[in-house]
Amino acid sequence: MMRRVVITGIGLVTPLGNSRLANWLAIVSGRSGIGPITLFDASQLGCQIAGEVRDFDPREVLESKEVRHYDRFIHFAVAATDEALKDARLTFDDDLTERTGVIYGSAMGGLMTIVEAQNTLSNRGTRRVSPFLAPGSAINMAAGIISIRWGFKGPNYATASACSTSAHAIADGFYAIQRGDAEVMVTGGSEAVITELTVAAFDNAGALSKEDSRPFDANRDGFVMAEGGATIILEELEHARARGASIYAEVAGVGMAGDAYHITAPDPAGAGASRAMTQALRSAHLNPEEVSYINAHATSTKSGDASETAAIKSVFGHHAYQLAVSSTKSMTGHLLGAAGATEAAYTALALYHQILPPTINLRTQDPDCDLDYIPQEARSGPVAVALSNSNGFGGANITLVLKRYD
Repeated sequence: MMRRVVITGIGLVTPLGNSRLANWLAIVSGRSGIGPITLFDASQLGCQIAGEVRDFDPREVLESKEVRHYDRFIHFAVAATDEALKDARLTFDDDLTERTGVIYGSAMGGLMTIVEAQNTLSNRGTRRVSPFLAPGSAINMAAGIISIRWGFKGPNYATASACSTSAHAIADGFYAIQRGDAEVMVTGGSEAVITELTVAAFDNAGALSKEDSRPFDANRDGFVMAEGGATIILEELEHARARGASIYAEVAGVGMAGDAYHITAPDPAGAGASRAMTQALRSAHLNPEEVSYINAHATSTKSGDASETAAIKSVFGHHAYQLAVSSTKSMTGHLLGAAGATEAAYTALALYHQILPPTINLRTQDPDCDLDYIPQEARSGPVAVALSNSNGFGGANITLVLKRYD
């Protein structure tokens, strides 16, 4: 019999707040976490807004020397994981630590640390470059430090698939438990790349909004870069039930597909995203008509939102117009490698609380985006089955199927 996998812990550090509760209260109230860039002087850039994590003190979870040695994306990962593990209320003995793994990703890893090291090299010479550059910035080091900090000895590695990264981490954790390789998996992702270098690059590519994140709106003009971390604790169902765990949702299926189209642009017809959703439903043994809600990848770009809408209509046919669809990126901005886990967490919370997140800033709906996007205000359920979509550069598409657990 196939082992079932459930979500028993959630930790969040995002532009909406530094805890699960703060995030959920902001989501249901339709509050934006996007504002002026403060991490550096952006006055010479066309884009001067981002979704920054504010009022965050990494010393609440790390020693001062660890804060100095580890990149900001690792700070977020440890803080989110600390909350998620406390939320799950797991008690670890020697046997369970060997049956607990960590799969935690990032799209760009410790870019802030790398930029700082390059500046040090240029201005102060080779002898001033920190020996902690590699361990403090490597993409897999968030997973490694989580494993070391809590003594988890199961599978331990990072995923990296651009904006699909942390959704792939959840998927791999799901498979690890299904196969019997682990009882518990710590999964998620973190990102901290709001630097002058990255914002200038995306801005020069014409990808960033100058005003706000406005998914599906006719006047949308690009995505808003954001940062943060999200950790989801996955657990084998019977293990969770035996200890009386509180369960947010069940991970019922996964689908993945490649566009094979372009390094940054999505297939206009949404063929890859369509295949991912179709495979996810097949994996979960569900019919399209059983889905009530989709947390869309929708980043607020002209091509991306239209492509995803086309993909949804391709998969769901007439039922697409009965679905509720929203983009929580309208409130958080785009957390890049941390986006998939952040949105999966919001989707699990939506199922648990029976409240669907809104798409804020949707004032003039694009005629090519003609579905029900829950404009402006959150909506009460009921919802039993939901999808969380993630699509990344290079054509990486993944869909997670979450079910309400009763």
